[in-house]
Amino acid sequence: MLKTNKGDLSDLLRDGATIIDVRSEREFAAGNLFNSINIPLQQIDKDVELLKLKQPIVLCCASGMRSSMAVTALKRIGISEVYNGGSWEKLEGQLNK
Repeated sequence: MLKTNKGDLSDLLRDGATIIDVRSEREFAAGNLFNSINIPLQQIDKDVELLKLKQPIVLCCASGMRSSMAVTALKRIGISEVYNGGSWEKLEGQLNK
Protein backbone atom coordinates (compact mmCIF):
# COMPACT_ATOMS: atom_id res chain seq x y z
CA MET A 1 0.00 0.00 0.00
CA LEU A 2 1.37 3.40 -0.97
CA LYS A 3 1.94 5.62 2.05
CA THR A 4 1.65 9.39 1.86
CA ASN A 5 2.26 12.10 4.40
CA LYS A 6 -1.51 12.02 5.01
CA GLY A 7 -1.85 8.27 5.52
CA ASP A 8 -2.21 5.72 2.77
CA LEU A 9 -3.54 6.25 -0.70
CA SER A 10 -6.91 4.65 0.06
CA ASP A 11 -7.49 7.30 2.74
CA LEU A 12 -6.88 10.07 0.20
CA LEU A 13 -9.23 8.42 -2.27
CA ARG A 14 -11.93 7.92 0.35
CA ASP A 15 -11.60 11.57 1.36
CA GLY A 16 -12.25 12.75 -2.19
CA ALA A 17 -8.83 13.30 -3.75
CA THR A 18 -8.95 14.36 -7.39
CA ILE A 19 -8.05 11.45 -9.68
CA ILE A 20 -6.33 12.44 -12.91
CA ASP A 21 -5.64 9.85 -15.59
CA VAL A 22 -2.65 10.87 -17.70
CA ARG A 23 -3.21 8.37 -20.53
CA SER A 24 -4.13 9.47 -24.04
CA GLU A 25 -7.72 10.42 -24.81
CA ARG A 26 -8.12 7.20 -26.80
CA GLU A 27 -6.87 5.03 -23.92
CA PHE A 28 -9.11 6.89 -21.47
CA ALA A 29 -12.15 6.41 -23.72
CA ALA A 30 -11.52 2.65 -23.79
CA GLY A 31 -11.85 2.42 -19.98
CA ASN A 32 -11.38 4.65 -16.96
CA LEU A 33 -12.18 5.26 -13.32
CA PHE A 34 -15.56 6.74 -12.50
CA ASN A 35 -15.19 10.48 -11.79
CA SER A 36 -11.59 10.60 -13.00
CA ILE A 37 -10.37 13.46 -15.16
CA ASN A 38 -8.35 12.84 -18.31
CA ILE A 39 -5.38 15.13 -18.79
CA PRO A 40 -2.80 13.45 -21.05
CA LEU A 41 0.79 13.54 -19.78
CA GLN A 42 1.87 15.95 -22.53
CA GLN A 43 -0.69 18.49 -21.25
CA ILE A 44 -0.40 17.97 -17.49
CA ASP A 45 1.50 21.19 -16.80
CA LYS A 46 -0.75 23.47 -18.90
CA ASP A 47 -3.25 24.59 -16.24
CA VAL A 48 -1.23 24.86 -13.07
CA GLU A 49 -3.59 27.19 -11.19
CA LEU A 50 -6.56 24.85 -11.69
CA LEU A 51 -4.50 21.85 -10.60
CA LYS A 52 -3.41 23.68 -7.43
CA LEU A 53 -7.09 24.02 -6.51
CA LYS A 54 -7.71 20.30 -7.10
CA GLN A 55 -5.18 19.09 -4.50
CA PRO A 56 -4.71 16.45 -3.25
CA ILE A 57 -4.29 14.78 -6.62
CA VAL A 58 -3.81 11.08 -7.34
CA LEU A 59 -2.44 10.38 -10.82
CA CYS A 60 -2.89 7.15 -12.73
CA CYS A 61 -2.19 5.66 -16.15
CA ALA A 62 -1.85 2.17 -17.62
CA SER A 63 1.13 0.96 -15.59
CA GLY A 64 2.30 3.78 -13.31
CA MET A 65 5.17 4.99 -15.49
CA ARG A 66 3.46 8.02 -17.04
CA SER A 67 1.79 8.93 -13.75
CA SER A 68 5.23 8.85 -12.08
CA MET A 69 6.55 11.24 -14.72
CA ALA A 70 3.52 13.49 -14.17
CA VAL A 71 4.10 13.54 -10.39
CA THR A 72 7.67 14.70 -10.99
CA ALA A 73 6.56 17.38 -13.45
CA LEU A 74 3.85 18.73 -11.15
CA LYS A 75 6.08 18.80 -8.08
CA ARG A 76 8.67 20.68 -10.10
CA ILE A 77 6.13 23.46 -10.77
CA GLY A 78 4.95 23.74 -7.18
CA ILE A 79 2.08 21.28 -6.79
CA SER A 80 3.01 19.40 -3.65
CA GLU A 81 -0.01 17.24 -2.82
CA VAL A 82 0.30 14.91 -5.80
CA TYR A 83 0.70 11.14 -5.64
CA ASN A 84 1.32 8.29 -8.07
CA GLY A 85 -1.61 5.89 -7.93
CA GLY A 86 -0.08 3.56 -10.53
CA SER A 87 -2.36 1.72 -12.92
CA TRP A 88 -5.94 2.93 -13.15
CA GLU A 89 -7.16 -0.65 -12.79
CA LYS A 90 -5.18 -1.13 -9.56
CA LEU A 91 -6.53 2.17 -8.30
CA GLU A 92 -10.05 1.04 -9.12
CA GLY A 93 -9.49 -1.98 -6.88
CA GLN A 94 -8.47 0.30 -4.01
CA LEU A 95 -11.58 2.42 -4.48
CA ASN A 96 -13.80 -0.64 -4.28
CA LYS A 97 -12.43 -1.81 -0.92
